[in-house]
Amino acid sequence: MKPVEVILAKRAHLARLANQQGAAGEARMLADMDNWVPRPRGKGLQILLAALRETGITIKASSFDAIELPDGQEVDFNNPDSVRDALPKMVFIEIKTANQHRVKDDFSGFFFALTESEISAAEVLKSRHRVALRNNLTGEVLITSIPEILARAKSSSWQLSVQL
Repeated sequence: MKPVEVILAKRAHLARLANQQGAAGEARMLADMDNWVPRPRGKGLQILLAALRETGITIKASSFDAIELPDGQEVDFNNPDSVRDALPKMVFIEIKTANQHRVKDDFSGFFFALTESEISAAEVLKSRHRVALRNNLTGEVLITSIPEILARAKSSSWQLSVQL
């Protein structure tokens, strides 16, 4: 194998591993939080996004991973009336996980990307959009917001991702 082929194979392996560990961290986070439900899928997701549009809020489905509901609140995401009734109390959660030893107790050293849709959702949902940072090595969680993250960021670089 040529050195370039080794590097490309290693990058592909790391990308798969990161995605698997990220999804596993999200699942652990959802299991740990009693009043969080995963982002609905299919018809339920379409009903939720339509209910948001009715209130003047347009976000992409990819801008959140979970929904926090008030204690005891249940929502039938396949029922538009149930979604509309619960909508003002929903908090939309984006989950970010880390598996690196460099992440400290105060979450310094936590490195992740924010997408345009996540930032846009935070802008329109305001206090109803939160970011949950989870250190998978320690199980520690920090619930924060995109403005709080940007205010404490030591560095940032913006990029454009393109799919052709």
